[in-house]
Amino acid sequence: MRITLQFVTILSFTLYSCDLFQGQNETQSIDKRLASLDEYEYLDSHSSDYIYDQDKLHKFEIFIDSNDLEEINSDPALEKYVTAHLVFENKVVKDVGIRYKGSVGAWVGCLSNNDWTNPSGYKTCPKLSMKIKFNFNEEKQFYGLKKLQLHSQNLDPSKMRERLGYYMYRNFGVIAPRSNHALVYINDVFSGVYANTENIDGPFTNKHFDDSGGNLYKEVWPIKSTGSKQEEVNFKNALKTNEEASDVSKILAFSEALSESNNSATNELIDSWIDKDIFLKTLVVDRRIAHDDGFLHFYHQGGDLYESHNYYWYENPSNNKIQLIPWDLDNAFENLNKNINPVTPIKDKWYEITNDCNGFPFGTFGLLQKSAACDKIIGAFIRHKNYFYTLDNDFQNELFNNDHIVSLLNEWADQINDAVIDANSLYGSAEPSYEEWMLNLNFLIDSIRLSLQ
Repeated sequence: MRITLQFVTILSFTLYSCDLFQGQNETQSIDKRLASLDEYEYLDSHSSDYIYDQDKLHKFEIFIDSNDLEEINSDPALEKYVTAHLVFENKVVKDVGIRYKGSVGAWVGCLSNNDWTNPSGYKTCPKLSMKIKFNFNEEKQFYGLKKLQLHSQNLDPSKMRERLGYYMYRNFGVIAPRSNHALVYINDVFSGVYANTENIDGPFTNKHFDDSGGNLYKEVWPIKSTGSKQEEVNFKNALKTNEEASDVSKILAFSEALSESNNSATNELIDSWIDKDIFLKTLVVDRRIAHDDGFLHFYHQGGDLYESHNYYWYENPSNNKIQLIPWDLDNAFENLNKNINPVTPIKDKWYEITNDCNGFPFGTFGLLQKSAACDKIIGAFIRHKNYFYTLDNDFQNELFNNDHIVSLLNEWADQINDAVIDANSLYGSAEPSYEEWMLNLNFLIDSIRLSLQ
């Protein structure tokens, strides 16, 4: 495979310059190829099911002007969109937007500034998570999608945690993103194996909820950790659908009622707003995959305030119902048997309380956290603890058991086996070797096996 230096970052992963003549030839070659392709046209028969088919290993080819690529490589944490073209199955989607994406953890070890708490600097890893926006310059869809999310899995040498975690949620009856693996090329150069994980947005809620068109909120809990109601502006800022209407009156009413309720009134209120079975199933999967960076980890935000993240709420437009949607599983499975990650570990079981609902330090870094059971919503489900364990037993029998997991991971490993070898051959120690990958894959399997004993 010939590496095109004009367009890709290698070795130190900064953009190298080529002589003008070579760059012109390469640009002309790419332009010629794009011109030879038919433009993609969205048809009613095109379903996003094809993009997330578990039996497919799709290839996405991204073409970016060298100056635009240099611009986003110079400071990925800015998350600035630039114009690009996407080629999929010999059809081109022109003038899409593309940017790097991620929270603090996504940039660790991949930017020139070593302060992980303040992500900045130029790109130093072969790949970073990316978002492709199809309605960047005009309204258009790609297989019913407005966006693609391609996750680098840089913190997951097994390359399986995200896909496996979402699979478990979805197959246990919890609405969650679809995820499979995909191969990504940038300007004709192999970038690596990514997790192709469904974006949570309007097309997502329309696809997965029977009563579609409702409000979608990102990372805003219906009530503050102090027990007081959320401000209206916090719900509005969290909206990911219906932003123009910006009507958050329904969830705001729930927040106000919840802040004023106590004891049996709280339980009745939550029963009317949140489906018991679905929420308990969400808890079951969350704990079995150790999604410790999710909605059960209440991090200290200063003063008396603690907040969790990596979740969405969907608000049913026809009745007073909201449903939690899990998100961002790149750190899942890490702390199954011991606390490997210094930031994410949760001390308590979801129904336990430490330090009388005051914050307390925990983990290698001694970061303050607060017991999730102190929250009125989560605490209301403690009365269903026995049912939680019944569902947990069902989950193990149906899905989360050694035989099923090994079978799944072997099938998925066969899909990406050659690509893992190619990425290591191209990028050296920046990508795991086949042996390292298999070691980490077996470590994941053993960790799950031990957690079930």
